[in-house]
Amino acid sequence: MNFPPASSSIAPLFIAMVLFIGCSSDSKKETKDVATSEKPRVIVSTDIGGTDPDDFQSMIHYLMYADRFQTEGLISSPYGSGTKEHILQMIDLYEKDLPKLQQHADFPTPDILRAVTKQGAKDAAPARGWDQPTEGSQWIIEKVKMDSDKPIWVLVWGGIEDVAQALHDAPEIAAKIRVYWIGGPNKKWSVHSYQYIARNFPDLWMIEANSTYRGWFLDADARPEMDNDNFYEHMVKDKGAFGADFGNYYKGSIKMGDTPTVAYLLNGDPDNPEGESWGGSFTPLPYGAVRNFEQQTTVADTVPTYSFMEWTFDTGETDGAENPEVWMEIARQRINGFYEGNGVYKVRFVPQKIGKWEYVIGSTSKQLDGQKGAFASANPWPGIENPNNIPLNNWWSDRTGKDLYIGEYQGAKTVSKWREEFLSDWAERFSWLEE
Repeated sequence: MNFPPASSSIAPLFIAMVLFIGCSSDSKKETKDVATSEKPRVIVSTDIGGTDPDDFQSMIHYLMYADRFQTEGLISSPYGSGTKEHILQMIDLYEKDLPKLQQHADFPTPDILRAVTKQGAKDAAPARGWDQPTEGSQWIIEKVKMDSDKPIWVLVWGGIEDVAQALHDAPEIAAKIRVYWIGGPNKKWSVHSYQYIARNFPDLWMIEANSTYRGWFLDADARPEMDNDNFYEHMVKDKGAFGADFGNYYKGSIKMGDTPTVAYLLNGDPDNPEGESWGGSFTPLPYGAVRNFEQQTTVADTVPTYSFMEWTFDTGETDGAENPEVWMEIARQRINGFYEGNGVYKVRFVPQKIGKWEYVIGSTSKQLDGQKGAFASANPWPGIENPNNIPLNNWWSDRTGKDLYIGEYQGAKTVSKWREEFLSDWAERFSWLEE
């Protein structure tokens, strides 16, 4: 660069400007580097593309905030027909909106996100709680073992099988991961993996949100433009590729039950689950509720909602059928049990709402086939102490205060109280896409 002669009257001003620009540039670079180092490391495990399309909505939300995270993995987990191809489809939409998003913040490239998209388990784990390594479970291990002092946040939107598999294959990673799991209905399908993790890793840092997440979409007190349907019409519709696609799920009505895992890292102190955050506030969970039965149950048998239930049926039929099976028909769903051997059959189930439940046992054992039973489930989770409960040391779950319920859902108000604030923040990002 050629400077003006020293005698020029503009020389001091010009040199000062050059020095300021240089210092400013260095300052901005330093700020950006610091910001990057402070981004939480995140792996998302999602059942996107399965039986419930809310994960498509949640993935749109996550990618629109991808500048706030160091995304280490996007893993397709059970259930339904979802695969990693569904994640890649969302990244394709992200690529279309990226030029406008990048005008406001430092977003990762689509290729970076594609490179960390992996296929996880496609089916529920067997009774032991783990099965065979998957691309997803191996990726979790690889990323956690990287030389970094920062823990990895594993945000689980569906089945928890890949987390269980990773912990089984590399137990040492337990100390370096923090899991925020949307349990509830997902816990019912991941019942085997859940009990494996709870029994073998009671010190795992875990938020088990069974009902708190519902505060995200329970909108009875919302202003009209912020209710589930009108938010789409006013803030989302036709704004970029994401806004156009959002209407394909629930006609644009907000569900996104898994999004509180992301919101938890966006606002509040994630190191303190008992504090306030967009993703909820939680209470220490001293034990996982377990109820064991060795006979058919009746409505007189009351269990905590979200508890781990296990029925053991000893038929004494040591020969049994050639391929012994047992299952439970309950709430219009089939829950597969398993044969333990020596005439012993078992069924596991997690009730995800309060009320009375009726079921019918199906089996290749004529002694069991067609037997009927019932039970009742009640809040609050995790219920009273019981000798079968699994002691936990580093877990948190839904708050039990009566003033924090929305209807039957405990803890939901710890999310709903922030609903307008986080939706307004998201609406601002959608406005970026219409510029």
